[in-house]
Amino acid sequence: MPDFIPGLELSRRFYHEVVRPILDQHAPDLHHSAALIGSGSEVLGYDTPMSSDHHWGPRLLLFLSAADHTRHAAALDAALRDHLPTLFAGYSTHFSPPNPDDNGVQLLVPLEHGPVNHRVEITTLTAFCASVLAFDPARDPDPLDWLTIPAQSLLELTAGAVYHDEVGLNSLRARFAYYPDAVWRYLLAAGWARIGQEEPFVGRTGDVGDEIGSQVIAARLVRDVMRLCFLIERRYAPYPKWFGTAFARLDCAAALLPPLQAALRAESWRERERALGTAYEGVAALHNALRLTDPLPAQVSPFHGRPFNVIHGERFAAALKATIHDELLRRIPFDIGAVDQWSDSTDLLAARSLRERLRLLYEG
Repeated sequence: MPDFIPGLELSRRFYHEVVRPILDQHAPDLHHSAALIGSGSEVLGYDTPMSSDHHWGPRLLLFLSAADHTRHAAALDAALRDHLPTLFAGYSTHFSPPNPDDNGVQLLVPLEHGPVNHRVEITTLTAFCASVLAFDPARDPDPLDWLTIPAQSLLELTAGAVYHDEVGLNSLRARFAYYPDAVWRYLLAAGWARIGQEEPFVGRTGDVGDEIGSQVIAARLVRDVMRLCFLIERRYAPYPKWFGTAFARLDCAAALLPPLQAALRAESWRERERALGTAYEGVAALHNALRLTDPLPAQVSPFHGRPFNVIHGERFAAALKATIHDELLRRIPFDIGAVDQWSDSTDLLAARSLRERLRLLYEG
């Protein structure tokens, strides 16, 4: 195997050293954008040598206007097939056909001579948004669009790298850089509401000897705290494989990782509750630092006289909701937040075709 090159750097070199010269020769005046965005661990910068065993290699996306795509996409594809080298930086540029039995995965396959089955995807901004967000970029997203697009999909558009831009890719990415303020506040409120709904149960289950039930609830709350931290730092959270990796890179991780890990490792519910309480207090302080609401108590206290210490997440949710003035968001009858705050079903989050039906849930 050649020396490992992170995918973003490999694609940058691939575009400038190989793909761009072919474009300059065969379509010198064609306006285009070139990037590595979309799915893949390399887009997030989390790829390792193990990543190169599937769906990874010298690849990128070329964006054309709709008119130019109609006129030139087929000819460009043929030029790349015929003129790309079979090897770049030690890696084959030839990929196997998509495997229908393995989610369409493609593998690098050595090839002595062309044509090359490359992975330079020639597309348009509209087609890309349709495939990733199920959204038409010709219109502005409304609050329900934001709530029905999973954060991991928004990350596919906004992460990665752009190597050249003449058709507005950077402008599109800027439009989706993060949630609008009112939507952000609603998502924060939903995150606190989830904590408020389950935080006393860590102690209540443990108090009746149900340690495994206490552990399961604690694990759910750890995830909710982590999600809240992504929101507080205005970062989209990736899908589960990279959730912990991305969390560890947040500014608050140094202070919050130890108590969260202690909560997961705890052997008794009292230990578990103490560790979670430390994490709650840290996140409450972060909330107060945002100054979105009047300062709220940032210390745990007993749950309605019972001997279980909680941060009272519902107070934070109510305070945040009181600051939201968008009528569409105010009419939502419950605090469920975005689709990936109330469901972690891979099938649901990946089903772009369900987005319009999901809107009905928020419309009541």
